[in-house]
Amino acid sequence: MGTTLRETEKELGQLATTVGFETATVESLPAAGSDRRYYRLTDKAGHTLIGVKGTDCRENEAFLAFAPYFRKKGCRVPEIKAVSSDRMMYLQTDLGTVSLLDILHTPDGDRAVEECLRSLVRMQTLPSAEWQVMTFNAPFSTRLVMWDLNYFKYMFLKQTSAVFDENRLEDCFEALARDLCTMPPEMTGFMYRDCQSRNVMICGGEPYWIDFQGGRVGPCLYDAVSFLWQARAAFTPEERQRYLEVYASEFARLRDVDEAEILRNIPLFALFRTLQVLGAYGYRGLIQKKAHFVTSIPGALANLSDLLADRVAAPYPELERVCRKIVDDPRFAAWQSDGLTVEVFSFSYKKGYPEDMSGNGGGFMFDCRALHNPGRYDRYKPLTGLDKDVIDFLEERGEIQPFLAAAWHLTDPAVERYLQRGFTSLQIGFGCTGGRHRSVYSAEHTASHIAAKYPAARVIVNHREHGIRHEVKHDK
Repeated sequence: MGTTLRETEKELGQLATTVGFETATVESLPAAGSDRRYYRLTDKAGHTLIGVKGTDCRENEAFLAFAPYFRKKGCRVPEIKAVSSDRMMYLQTDLGTVSLLDILHTPDGDRAVEECLRSLVRMQTLPSAEWQVMTFNAPFSTRLVMWDLNYFKYMFLKQTSAVFDENRLEDCFEALARDLCTMPPEMTGFMYRDCQSRNVMICGGEPYWIDFQGGRVGPCLYDAVSFLWQARAAFTPEERQRYLEVYASEFARLRDVDEAEILRNIPLFALFRTLQVLGAYGYRGLIQKKAHFVTSIPGALANLSDLLADRVAAPYPELERVCRKIVDDPRFAAWQSDGLTVEVFSFSYKKGYPEDMSGNGGGFMFDCRALHNPGRYDRYKPLTGLDKDVIDFLEERGEIQPFLAAAWHLTDPAVERYLQRGFTSLQIGFGCTGGRHRSVYSAEHTASHIAAKYPAARVIVNHREHGIRHEVKHDK
């Protein structure tokens, strides 16, 4: 039986007393991408500590070894204050609530990014003989690359129903893995693995690294790419290039490597990291339906599109082909525009509900199956709800008008409120048995109704089972 939240808070409070900290309150902090849980402990004077409860003893041991080592070497990381007897919980200094991601595009962001990249190089180039024993992860290898590439295949490509040749794609994966694992020893060092602006806290105006327990021996360029190609960071190509030059200059200074050689290998790692990130977003977003990860997908696809434009994937033809397909997938572009986008679907219940790529988890779904079905009659079977004969059939029976009026009685206030509050996405679906007649009619007429009544909204109709998707404009 697992430990309850209240029990964890009590145990953290007891651990704090061992360092003379009398806890007054314990606040559970939002979960990130891992299963570790974080808590903020506050005493009566307002002083704070961060409590961490891990689920993997190897991760805990790695962090507890790396943190004091990095601090001793002059790197800015949290200080460990206390560790539980089973080493599954520990207390560390509180670095505040502001991450580098929060200040990236502020006047202080530029200096902070440059300082992060320089400090990253200092961490990466520490002698591996001193820290390699602390890591529980195997060094970067073709096996690791293949795991990540296949994760991308199963968690993203297959979730989006992308069509590809399995054998040819595997050949491309193997070739890419070989190319990534040919870095010379002088460009290998501490590989942070999860190097991103959310893992840098700004405390006292200075950047501090967190979440480095997954570090291993590997190509240092991987981290620079992870940091600068993070989708949510939204660096421009010009900013990336400038920051890469800062990184390359510092790395060349400490490792006596040619800057041009460092920069030459960047695009390949950018491609790999982007595919890896899409795999994670696919699992956390498309499968687990976590909104933060769903809404991050378009940014990652934008990065991939830039890499494709530079022909980085050209040596891997099947990978390049399928990547071009997914960057053009309209499901990920529907809600990127400013303002409210209302997408109205027709669908077959036999094939499941429509996916919601906005991160909202879905919207209105109306069941048309109680309405008289034109599909029961041979003359209407090859037609759809877009054809005049089907439209006449449905309207002459007088059922569909009150059905839609009732649906609009629910959806219209939602559209109005979403517009007022500045929301960006609303999904409305109409389903029937085959997604051919009643649902198509209902979706088409609903989209036209919303476009006419709410011109400030962008309206898209999507007849999923027919591959028809287009924007609906109101003719004034």
